Amino acid sequence: MRPDPDCSLCPLCSGRTNIVLPDGNPAPGIILVGEAPGENEDLEGRPFVGRSGKILGAMMEEAGFDRSDVLITNTVKCRPPGNRDPTGEEMAACRPFLESELMDARVVVGLGKSACRDLMGYDGPMADVVNIPTTICVGDRDVPFIPTYHPAATIYNKNSRAELKRTMQILKGMME
Repeated sequence: MRPDPDCSLCPLCSGRTNIVLPDGNPAPGIILVGEAPGENEDLEGRPFVGRSGKILGAMMEEAGFDRSDVLITNTVKCRPPGNRDPTGEEMAACRPFLESELMDARVVVGLGKSACRDLMGYDGPMADVVNIPTTICVGDRDVPFIPTYHPAATIYNKNSRAELKRTMQILKGMME
């Protein structure tokens, strides 16, 4: 299920250049979910193509795989103004699209606090849940879920960087 090209389910439609749809390979069932498109993503119509995408791509490569081995998406499909976090209402408007993307997931990775809040209902400190596997309900089934830091959080924090690298190593292990 994809949003209509003229989607206006929430106010984010008024400022978008492109609806940012998932990118990568859904076949392995490994899905990385970020919070929202940024400026570069809005311009290109693809998730994680800006600075955070470069960080994520480098960490995947270091772990031994790349974005063509996973599916990458966001909780919302349009860029929030000023790169603010998406609201609960905006995430709820895009939830049917996200649910359809996750239907065949073998494992879902939440990249950052907003994605983890939306997918697992967690709103506490990320340090308390990072890389601790849990499950989320997708449709009528429980799917393994790994909460982790957003790549942007790793720019100035060595611990966040180390944990996101560990997440990528966990995913590589699941691919083998």
